[in-house]
Amino acid sequence: MREVYCDEIIKAVKEIAIKANYELPEDVVYAFQSSLEKEESQIGKEVLRQILLNAQAAKEEQMAYCQDTGVAVIFVEIGQNVHIVGGSLIDAINEGIRQAYKEGYLRASMVYDPVFERKNTGDNTPAVIHTFIVPGDRIKIIFAPKGAGSENTSRLAMLKPADGWEGVKKFVLETVKLAGPNACPPLTVGVGIGGNFELCALLSKKALLRKTGERSHDPIARKMEEELIQDINKLGLGPMGFGGKVTAVDVRVELYPCHIASLPVAVNIQCHASRHAEIEL
Repeated sequence: MREVYCDEIIKAVKEIAIKANYELPEDVVYAFQSSLEKEESQIGKEVLRQILLNAQAAKEEQMAYCQDTGVAVIFVEIGQNVHIVGGSLIDAINEGIRQAYKEGYLRASMVYDPVFERKNTGDNTPAVIHTFIVPGDRIKIIFAPKGAGSENTSRLAMLKPADGWEGVKKFVLETVKLAGPNACPPLTVGVGIGGNFELCALLSKKALLRKTGERSHDPIARKMEEELIQDINKLGLGPMGFGGKVTAVDVRVELYPCHIASLPVAVNIQCHASRHAEIEL
C-alpha cells in the first residue's frame, strides 16, 4: 500500500489550478491557429487573432486567460493501492483551490445558498469533485475550470428511444444554436449519450477533457463526432457569434449503455477558454 500525504495533494492542486487558468493547452491553441486558415469571415479571422494574442499574453505574463476563472471542477483517479494520509482528500483538494485562487489572483465565483443570499465564499471553494477508483498505486488529478457563460447554455434531455440518432442530432444542434454568442465560440462540444439522468451529464463533461481532434475509439461515437462537427459549423454562428465557418473547433461524444425505455442525452458546451491541466502523484 503506497501512502500519499494530503500536503502533496494540496500542492499539486494549487499548481495545476493556476497553470490551467494561465495557459491554454497546446492542442487548443493549435486548433485556433488551424481555424484561421478555415475561417472565411474577416471579422471571424480577427476574433481568432485576438484570441491567440490573448492566449500568448496570458502565458507570458502569467495571468488569467479569462476573467471568469470558473467553477473548480476536479476529476480524481485514485489507485486502489493508495492510502491517503494526513487528512481528508476532499479537504486537501479544496485547500489547494483556496490557495491557488488567492495567490494566483483568480476570481472567486462560488456563492453560498444558490437561491436566496448568494454570498460569495471568497476563495472559489467548494470544488465540484468527481472521484474514480482505478487499478494501481498512483493518483491522477485533472483540473478543469468551467465558466458560467458556456455552462449556462448546456442542456440535458431524456429523449424517447424512437427519437434515435436524428433526435439526438437535432437536440445537439438546437443546443448550440440556442447558445449562440452567449457561449463565446468557437466552442468545444461535449456530448454524453446513454447511462441515465446524471451519468450522461458526467459523460458530456468528461468528453471535454480529451485533446482537440482526438476522435473516440468507439467507431459509432467517432462517426457521430464527424457528422456533428460538420453540421454545427454549417450553422454559421462563427467566432464570438459574428458569423463564419468556425462555430466549433471540436465535438466529442461519449457513449454508455442505457435502459430499454430511455435515451438520455447531455450537451456540455465549452467556450473558447477550453482550460484543463493534470498531474500524477
